[in-house]
Amino acid sequence: MMASQLWFPFFAPSLGIFLLIIVSSLAEKAPYNSFAKDATLASASAGHYDYIVIGGGTAGCALAATLSGSAKVLLLERGGMPYDNPNLTRQSGFLNIFFDTSPGSAAQPFVSTDGVRLTRARILGGGSAINVGFYSRASREEVSDAGWDPHLVNQSYAWVERKVTFRPKRLLRWQAAVRDGLLEAGVVPYNGGTYDHLEGTKIGNSIFDENGYRHTAADLLEYADDTKITLYFHAVAHQILFKRPSSGENNPKAYGIFFKDLKGNGHMVFLNEGPKNEIILSAGAIGSPQLLMLSGIGPSDHLKAHGIDVVLDQPMVGQGMADNPLNGIIIPSIRPTETSFSDVVGITHSGNYIETLSGLSMVPKAIEILRRAGFDDLSFPDMKMQGGIMLEKVNKTFSQGHMELKNRDPNDNPTVTFNYFQDPRDLQTCVRGMEVIKKVFESESFASLRNPSTSFESLLDLMSAIPFNMRQKNRLKYGASLEDFCVDNVLTMWHFHGGCRVDNVVDRDYKVIGVDALRVVDGSTFSSSPGTNPQATVMMFGRYTGLKILEQRSTSE
Repeated sequence: MMASQLWFPFFAPSLGIFLLIIVSSLAEKAPYNSFAKDATLASASAGHYDYIVIGGGTAGCALAATLSGSAKVLLLERGGMPYDNPNLTRQSGFLNIFFDTSPGSAAQPFVSTDGVRLTRARILGGGSAINVGFYSRASREEVSDAGWDPHLVNQSYAWVERKVTFRPKRLLRWQAAVRDGLLEAGVVPYNGGTYDHLEGTKIGNSIFDENGYRHTAADLLEYADDTKITLYFHAVAHQILFKRPSSGENNPKAYGIFFKDLKGNGHMVFLNEGPKNEIILSAGAIGSPQLLMLSGIGPSDHLKAHGIDVVLDQPMVGQGMADNPLNGIIIPSIRPTETSFSDVVGITHSGNYIETLSGLSMVPKAIEILRRAGFDDLSFPDMKMQGGIMLEKVNKTFSQGHMELKNRDPNDNPTVTFNYFQDPRDLQTCVRGMEVIKKVFESESFASLRNPSTSFESLLDLMSAIPFNMRQKNRLKYGASLEDFCVDNVLTMWHFHGGCRVDNVVDRDYKVIGVDALRVVDGSTFSSSPGTNPQATVMMFGRYTGLKILEQRSTSE
């Protein structure tokens, strides 16, 4: 226990370095003053609305903005606003967010039972406020499998892209070398710069603008009708309120929310009367199934064990949880390295996504630990890494896990198991991805950046010396076993999904099966993570579903 406490200050930032999921947020204040309020300003009975959206994240912001076009909307966000935190607004401060372990930090850490360190967003904008920023649409096959209208999908993507996306004007040296190395490694064809998800190598888009400022899903609230929307931040939803079925009714019906502010004061909000008014959960793959359980929808035995009154026995809530495994290497460079993010991606035939980043700003503790791990030839001019990171993500995961409540406090993380590599197909995909990384590292295109005396196998061993996760190591030398390397050193892109899957917990309209006036609209409904980075599709999904809901509303009036 003492050893883990000593390592924790490095674990968090080093994992952030490796995944680049903490970066700056919005550069400019959005015009929210008219409708955004700290939850402490809400009255005990905080009003009636046509729609109450729980979660101002990647889906929730797009959804709430869309619904406000024709209805009265309340958006509840458990975190704060990103605009006054320089660690969020400035790219140079992204590592510092991992040292903030306060209850109000933008990134809430937790560890899965698999020993993998994870983070949930706790900020307006959700995961789009703390990720690497890569923006790419889902594939046509993924859109078709979801049963979505492709025309409306494209319209919804465009609505998002007008507000938050940017294309790199040029590739810097590191990214260009990896692009060319991917092509040498057979990740073809070269598809240039595109939103589309295409097998081969491409340049993606980003939610970072040319000045390095991040534009998150929170920017989409600029589309909202400020006369019809209210946003309470620092508002932690504790329970969805249900009316029990009365004569002539078959299902319990959601009618309100109980939430608390930062001072611990309780507040209640309610739906207006009417058959089309709804509560919509957009709290993410962890938060949405957690809140369903806390509200009495879940496996009855598990709920009763926590003293929760059962509204609906639904054993599939919290089941089918999945996360895309991530592995990679840190690569010292013999040349000065510019700061670059994941502009280039390789989408392999074997089911991997290959990404890279370079020249990361460091903190002294991170440098100390990298030195201690054996990265003797990794230099840090001006506190920046002279080198980069090359990553592979397993695309379609077959391994699945589950989630359970730890207690009845929604501020606490539940217990999550992802069962990484339980299905051997996932492990073989990881191995193939690492083989592609090896080819890129050893390619002629990358030769001018790597140290000729450094072998790929030595980098595997150095990576294993850094305790990025809390898993038991099978070995310390990995030259002969990429399988062991994948299992021992697995990390995450934090693209977890499932827990409220379609046809198990929600229907094809994302309505919770067995209750009325309640939907789930976020990644917890997905059976796989769409696109290279799901944020584009999750934002689109919020817009798309909002339009569908308003269409249904208008036809009934």
